[in-house]
Amino acid sequence: MRKLSALLVCAAALAVAGQACAGAPVSLRGDLADADGAVTLGDLFEGAGRVSNVVVARGPQAGSSVVLDAAGVQRLARANGLDWANAEGFQRLVVRSGAPAGGAVVTAAAAGPSAATVEVLTYSRSLAAGETVRPEDVVWTKVQAHLAPADAPRDAETVIGQSAKRPVRAGAPVANRDLAAALVIHKGELVSVAYSVGGVNLVLQGSALQNASAGETFSVLNPQSKKTIEAVATGPGRAVVGPEADSLKASRFALR
Repeated sequence: MRKLSALLVCAAALAVAGQACAGAPVSLRGDLADADGAVTLGDLFEGAGRVSNVVVARGPQAGSSVVLDAAGVQRLARANGLDWANAEGFQRLVVRSGAPAGGAVVTAAAAGPSAATVEVLTYSRSLAAGETVRPEDVVWTKVQAHLAPADAPRDAETVIGQSAKRPVRAGAPVANRDLAAALVIHKGELVSVAYSVGGVNLVLQGSALQNASAGETFSVLNPQSKKTIEAVATGPGRAVVGPEADSLKASRFALR
């Protein structure tokens, strides 16, 4: 009887130990932003928690990719207390440079023929936030169809002259969501604000309180009265108020 009790205790202990060894369930991420050149468990999995910084492989260089063995990644995850079921049966994970935010895109693939490719605009050089896209900064490149952004521009002319909202990496596909009209007004700079009506033309100098692209409304501080006025940007260091500003606002609203 004592032996039976001892066996039952051991079995219970083993069951508890087995539960303790079972990893925390995690799911594969759809994409990542890899800014430090290392692919980690946190980059690959949602919910990696305290082992997020465990390095899996060196990150991809611009225009290249890193292919990871899914089974190897699964073993490494389990060794660090994570349980990735890989219910989809992926055999490899492809980490590519060129995420919209300037990082990398992680895609999973099973064995089989290569995916179809499409031609998209990509950056020929890395851009910092606020930099204007020049004609030589974008090139047409073939990429796998699933890597093409949903809002990829179809015409290079719509991209040239816009500015990057955030840093982007060379080789990354161009996405409209990462671009904005180029800034013509920068916060803190002096701006000439014009007012014209009935042959009366006035110009005052003020300090921009916000960034603005052409046609956007922004705040200007009048250094004389210390009051803030709303003006519409018309060009580098220039803005208008009054009827002309109202007309520009109406035109901008009609184009939305």
